[in-house]
Amino acid sequence: MRETVRRHLGKVMAGAAVAVAGTAVMIGITLPGTAGADESGGTGNSQAAGQAAGQAADGPAGAPPAVVEAAPAEGAKGKGSDPLTDDEIKRVERIALNQQLFQSSENVTGKRGPQRLDVELAAPDDSELDDANAPRRADVTFYDYKDDTLVTKTVDLDTGKVEATGTQRGVQPPPSRDENTEAAKLLIASPQGAGLRADYQDATGSRLTSPDQLLLTAMVYKATPGDRSGVLGQCGEHRCVRLFPKVRNGPWIDARSFVIDLSAGKVGKLAG
Repeated sequence: MRETVRRHLGKVMAGAAVAVAGTAVMIGITLPGTAGADESGGTGNSQAAGQAAGQAADGPAGAPPAVVEAAPAEGAKGKGSDPLTDDEIKRVERIALNQQLFQSSENVTGKRGPQRLDVELAAPDDSELDDANAPRRADVTFYDYKDDTLVTKTVDLDTGKVEATGTQRGVQPPPSRDENTEAAKLLIASPQGAGLRADYQDATGSRLTSPDQLLLTAMVYKATPGDRSGVLGQCGEHRCVRLFPKVRNGPWIDARSFVIDLSAGKVGKLAG
């Protein structure tokens, strides 16, 4: 695993350098160290450019410096198709998570209450598309690890009522940050995570003991007909993810061959 990682990282770094260079050419960026300097390394042009820049920043002679106005404060309630405000998100979460759902469900760590996945503005009904005063609604999505069920509740933001509740099995939206953290915790503690721990120590000189030492991205994994047996056989019915960890201020570590079954709390490895 460790040799594979090093080859992979080399490709990533080379690709990033080409992308940066290409972007600079496309948009005509003058790179630092070249602006205002003649070929002999003289500084006369750069000094003049600096004076001109200073005058431009101050504006016409005698004019005060420009003032940038602060963004307006976010209101408690949005209008129409405005993005949900922080207040609206908190409010609909409280409404959607009633006592019955809280008591009967579990989150990714096994604690009481479902795992919150997402809150987003709901699309209007077809009959409301041209209505400027159409009700403003939010869809709140949870995952119940107790029975591997996706729960979606639609809340009317004006009335505060839950208009619809849907439950689905086998539907796996992208994982949340808390789920990524739990997946990393399971992989780090697992014998399967030996390569990850070793790669981290090679990159930093320190032991990997906590997900907080990594930047984490993940994607949902569903079992294919060829891997319906073993640890990963229930992925899709269970909530499973593949991790793409990155050392903070450092390189990516290749952990693509591992799958973490969050529902069962197990780590498996893909064949090949």
